[in-house]
Amino acid sequence: MCINISAQHVKELRSQTGAGMMNCKKALQASQGDMELAIENLRQQGLASANKKSTRIATEGRIESYIHAGSRIGVLLELNCETDFVARHSEFQMLAKNLAMQIVACPNVQYIKVTDIPQDTIDKETRIELSKDDLKNKQDQIKQVIVKGRIEKKLKELSLLDQAFIRNTDLLISDLIDQKIALLGENIKISRFQKFILGEGAVKNRSF
Repeated sequence: MCINISAQHVKELRSQTGAGMMNCKKALQASQGDMELAIENLRQQGLASANKKSTRIATEGRIESYIHAGSRIGVLLELNCETDFVARHSEFQMLAKNLAMQIVACPNVQYIKVTDIPQDTIDKETRIELSKDDLKNKQDQIKQVIVKGRIEKKLKELSLLDQAFIRNTDLLISDLIDQKIALLGENIKISRFQKFILGEGAVKNRSF
C-alpha cells in the first residue's frame, strides 16, 4: 500500500541526500515515511551522492543528433561528462539519445531548466494570464494565487529537466540524469540543445 508523503518531507530528504525529488518521494513511500531508512535506501542505490557530483567540471561528452520519422523535425544536443571514458559508455550514449528524442517529443520545451527562462518571457506569460476572462471577476489576492500557479506550470512545460521521461513517466528528466550520475560516477549535464523544424521561420510563397 502506497502512503501519502508530504512535499515538506520530500524536500527534507532531498536536502539531506541531494537525490532527485521523485527518487526521494519513492524512497519515503518504500520506507513508509521512515526518513533514516529512506536515506539508507538512497545511499544503497548510489543516488544520495549525485548532487555532490553536480558541481564538478564536465567538458567531455558527445554531440547527439536525432531526426524524427519523416525528417521534418530534428535535434542537436550537447551532453557533457567528466571523462572520455564515460562519454564512450553505452549508458551515457543511450542517455544522450533519449534526451534528444525527449526534446522532439515535447514541443513546448525551449530551455534546459526553469532558471534559464528570461524574465521578459515570464513577464509576458504573467500579463497573458492576468488578462484572461475567467479571472476578471476574481479578487486581486485570489487572482494572484491562481496566476502564480499557472505560471509555475507554464514554466515547467518550457523546461526540459521538469518533463516526465517518455520511456518511464514516473521519472522526471532531472531524476533520470541523477540516476546516470549515480551509475557512472561522474557529473553529467546538458549544456545546450537546438531544435530544427522544417520550414520554421521561412516565408512561404503564395499562389494567386
